[in-house]
Amino acid sequence: MEEEAAFDTRAVAEYTDWGHGDVVSPIHLSSTYRLDGIDPEMSLEDVDPGAGEFLYGRLSNPTRHAVEEQLADLAGGELAFAFASGTAAIATAVLSVVEQGDRIVAFDDLYAGTRRMFEQLFRDRLGFDVAFVDARETDIVADAVDGETGLVWMETPTNPLIQLCDIGAIAEIAADHDAVFGVDNTFASPYFQQPLELGADVVAHSTTKYLNGHSDGIGGALVTDDPHVAEAIGFNQQVGLGNQMPPFDAYLLSRGLKTLGARMRIHEGNAMELASYLDGHEEVSAVYYPGLESHPQHDLACEQMDGFGGVLSFELAGGMAESQRFVEGIETMNLAVSLGGVETLVNHPATMTHEPIGAERRAELGISDSLFRISVGIEDVTDLKADFERGFRALEATTTP
Repeated sequence: MEEEAAFDTRAVAEYTDWGHGDVVSPIHLSSTYRLDGIDPEMSLEDVDPGAGEFLYGRLSNPTRHAVEEQLADLAGGELAFAFASGTAAIATAVLSVVEQGDRIVAFDDLYAGTRRMFEQLFRDRLGFDVAFVDARETDIVADAVDGETGLVWMETPTNPLIQLCDIGAIAEIAADHDAVFGVDNTFASPYFQQPLELGADVVAHSTTKYLNGHSDGIGGALVTDDPHVAEAIGFNQQVGLGNQMPPFDAYLLSRGLKTLGARMRIHEGNAMELASYLDGHEEVSAVYYPGLESHPQHDLACEQMDGFGGVLSFELAGGMAESQRFVEGIETMNLAVSLGGVETLVNHPATMTHEPIGAERRAELGISDSLFRISVGIEDVTDLKADFERGFRALEATTTP
């Protein structure tokens, strides 16, 4: 048996031969494709993009097909589907596998946008029984999953508290109850974590983040090795919802995937150094990063991940006023939502990504007014440390009599 090429090699390889020697897939913008003639035997299901057959852009597109092949390979799945956003991907996953009356069990520390979708759309409008649980404890997940559960949905590491759940153990729980198990793998990326290999049925990514990696394209993806799940997702994407990734975003995603491994190594190296620097700093009350031995789930991270990722969170020793002064002092880093780009992004969850869930819910989740999430970029880490020092000096300047 021929040995599989390494991740970095497969990421760079071109997945589709267009007959012109292209080393990158071109952008195919055509919305429809010419047919040779009328075929009474043809059906939409018979159109095979893998054989170079295309009919209509909503059903398939050469550029999108090429990046889906790339995604499936890197995430260890059989089939991948590229969507207009990460939210669109997750919504399609849920709508593809749950049925009326099903129960959905989800991590209580989901990204705020995902949690609102589960609460306001699937629970409040569509009537699904949605249970949010502290999935750090596998026994709590086991108690929540029953014979009525159609979907178990996890995110690991989580946003913004960088919490983990045991993918392999939860996969067994879901399988015992014939529930589909989905994992949002956005924070780790396929380079550092392979949920399908650990037992998940479908894995989701906001490709806007690390997979694109350059903060210039919006997208989402689902990857699965379950043919029944794949069939349902494909139908909903192409026919039911029509929320496919546009060709230009697919091109940008393919471009980003080629350097994913190289970027992730720098992201992680910088994040590890910054987490160690912040840990114990007099202006910092807590640091959340699974690469630190002080992280309560450090051992689990070592078991199921090949690296610790490029996102860390920390809390200032203060409140909203101190957070405002810290941000006023930084110069190199960018105050912005999102993550996973080559530039370092500073997010203040209480006033940005998690503002919509309200102060009471944030307090329940442990999201304080002094919590910051840092998407560590690939800049020189010395310059990033210097920027933190500028922020900390801004705090000192306001407290010195």
